[in-house]
Amino acid sequence: MQSKSFIFFFFIQCLGILAQQGDTSLQLIKKVESEIIKINKIAFYSRKESERIEANKKLIESWNKIIHLPAVLTYDFDSLKKDISILNSGDGKFKLISWNTFRDEGTHHFFGYLIVNNTKRIKTGLFKRKTLVEFESYPLIDKSNTIKSAENYTGTADKWYGMLYYQIIKCNDFYTLLGYDPNDKITQRKFIDVLYFKLDGTPVFGKDVFKFPRKNPRRLMFEYGSSVTMSLRYDENNQRIIYSHLAAKEEGNMLEGQFQFYGPDGSFDALVMKKDKWITVEDIDARNDLNKNDNLYNNPKKPNKRKNKKVMPTKK
Repeated sequence: MQSKSFIFFFFIQCLGILAQQGDTSLQLIKKVESEIIKINKIAFYSRKESERIEANKKLIESWNKIIHLPAVLTYDFDSLKKDISILNSGDGKFKLISWNTFRDEGTHHFFGYLIVNNTKRIKTGLFKRKTLVEFESYPLIDKSNTIKSAENYTGTADKWYGMLYYQIIKCNDFYTLLGYDPNDKITQRKFIDVLYFKLDGTPVFGKDVFKFPRKNPRRLMFEYGSSVTMSLRYDENNQRIIYSHLAAKEEGNMLEGQFQFYGPDGSFDALVMKKDKWITVEDIDARNDLNKNDNLYNNPKKPNKRKNKKVMPTKK
């Protein structure tokens, strides 16, 4: 009886210690969140480039204080989402944080973190299993300036093709990510990226899950003029990715590959999942799937301009 009382007391003590640790973590996260709110005002809104750069260094220092805490995975950070993209995978596997800084000449550099829940059940005996709780945090190191082909590149967190993520789509054994890059004063870009995890838990960006003629991309990149807006979003009702078809403003080959002259032509294409591959379906009717923000992109009621026109929706 005495032994059972001791075990019960020890169990209650352990729960109390875990609760205290959780409270301490939450307090630290809230404190750092307040720090980040103040830093963001300079990092993203200062007119001086030098001030933005210095503030971004402080921003990274603040995130580093908490990014290793498991509680970060479930904390909302709602007050930061105006300036920083903070996405959850939806299945509890990871949280993806990304943001960009801009230089006066118009270029952008990307930063972020990937927090992963690697908790798993392991076998400890013939009929025994236990839960092994493991969390990993990875800083995302932008190497896009050194990468020649965005569509063919595969990299780990420390060799990341940087972008600002805005949507996560859960697939069978990988995650499809929609991202944006303001790029420069001439063009901007949108991406369909891929994240998967190796057997040892290592995250990898870029994967052969797209089926296209004459190319074998690891991610898709759409490049177009800085003065127009492209629609790229996931249609959950029909489980497809819908995107504006891009074409040069004028017919013929004179503007082919000069992406500052590319923009939506009024039609839409889609990607549908078949046997764990994204397959292209051209010239879909997206009128019933538009939301209030799609008016910013183009008008699908316009006549199809794709006949007899040389188009290049992605950059090879």
